[in-house]
Amino acid sequence: MGAAARVIANDIATIDPTLPVTNLRAMDVQIRENVYTDRLVTMLTASVAVLATLLAAFGLFAVLAFNVAQRSREFALRMALGAPPREIGSLVGKQVAAMAGIGLVVGMAGAVALGRAAESLLFGLTGSDPLVVAAAMAVVAVVVTIAAYLPARHASQIAPMRALRSE
Repeated sequence: MGAAARVIANDIATIDPTLPVTNLRAMDVQIRENVYTDRLVTMLTASVAVLATLLAAFGLFAVLAFNVAQRSREFALRMALGAPPREIGSLVGKQVAAMAGIGLVVGMAGAVALGRAAESLLFGLTGSDPLVVAAAMAVVAVVVTIAAYLPARHASQIAPMRALRSE
């Protein structure tokens, strides 16, 4: 751009020598500089959102693992009385589904309310875009399913005699 910038600056100087010509640059460079801050904020926000999702998944996993450990005697009794392992895993799954359902309803209601309050900051978007809400619910459902898999699997594989003897 250096040679072209000099030619443009010389042409402008011949037309009007009083016009200052400084800091000429290509349009793509100017656009990149104009949106740099917006991109940085977007990347930081996305990073914080991913981190928050991971922390929520680990927190849910920890709560469920603790709950399974606390209920191991109950699960062992159920299995000793003939409950199939699939049913034990289903008990944990139902508990997770209840927690996730409540969380989704409260979370999405709050997100839509905050989105509507922030609509003036969203250019060309609405605060309650159905596609975004559905995508967020799908991500939460996947995270909950992944976080609940290991505790449910562990609950369904409890050895009844070992669990009953340990208490």
